Amino acid sequence: MRRKASLVLLAFAVFFTAMSPLMRWYAFPRLAKIPPSQYQEAVLEARNPTLIDYGSMTAKKVDKVTIVQTLKGNVEASEKIEKSADRDVVVWDALSYVQDDKGKMVSKIPERYIFDAHSQEPVHATGESVDGDPVKRQGIEFKWPFLTEKRDYEYFDAQARITRPIHYKGTQTFRGVKVYYFEQTIPWTKVPFPKTMPVKGITPESLAKTGTTRWYSTVRKFWVEPTTGAPVYGEEIQKNELRGGSLLGGRDKVTVFDGHVKMREDYIKDTVDLVKSQRVLVLLLTSYLPWGFLILGVLLLALALWLEARSRRPGDPEPTASSDPEPEPEPVNA
Repeated sequence: MRRKASLVLLAFAVFFTAMSPLMRWYAFPRLAKIPPSQYQEAVLEARNPTLIDYGSMTAKKVDKVTIVQTLKGNVEASEKIEKSADRDVVVWDALSYVQDDKGKMVSKIPERYIFDAHSQEPVHATGESVDGDPVKRQGIEFKWPFLTEKRDYEYFDAQARITRPIHYKGTQTFRGVKVYYFEQTIPWTKVPFPKTMPVKGITPESLAKTGTTRWYSTVRKFWVEPTTGAPVYGEEIQKNELRGGSLLGGRDKVTVFDGHVKMREDYIKDTVDLVKSQRVLVLLLTSYLPWGFLILGVLLLALALWLEARSRRPGDPEPTASSDPEPEPEPVNA
């Protein structure tokens, strides 16, 4: 019985030991994915920023500017792209809606972001765009990869339509969560006007005829939870200007926006709680289950060897010879 039990334990030990690397290197890339139907919303505010008044074409201080960012998964579009991409794809239809302190629309910029569900690498397909203009992204946007590393990444800037490094600046603790702090600087860059302007009759085409151009710079900051790759908090110190042309009446430039944009407090709490719950699920596949299976396999192997050793220990009695006398040989007649 001991030998049978040791063989069973040995089989389980081999099974769980083999499952350890399979869970980390086979199951994790296939199970840890962004769901295609995910919906997210974040509200950011800039307190006391400078904002342009298009009626008088002058800049003035306002109480606040609010930016509502939504990310909505487009399941139908992702399924269509997956047929040719041969991998799991997520399509996010994003919208950045900006309004002033009176609730009046300042700008709204739609965006379609297509990426690999596991690695977050961009997937180039028809429909990839910013404000209706086709783009071909390089680098990440909105989210870092699972198991984010302590290194620089390439990050796509939607306003400038360019990719620049976003630098790892160190490890911090934010609201009880270990995070990696990243920072990106976009120097003054000429950018297109939004397709939707706040003043009726003003269009990007009419502004272009005046010779006036729009310029933009920002310092982008993210605090990223490394296991999930999800930002738990973000800020931007952003500036926008109009430069040159007849629209400015002889002035060199006019500020469109100048402010420090921060995530609103209630959305910080919701984001941190969500990331904490998702972190446990990722750790199950990358740490808890692989290490648990490995330790269990080693323990079962040790127990199997112990039972096998007990079944062979020298203290067990040796089998005894039969005590019955051997029959004598019969005489042979000559």
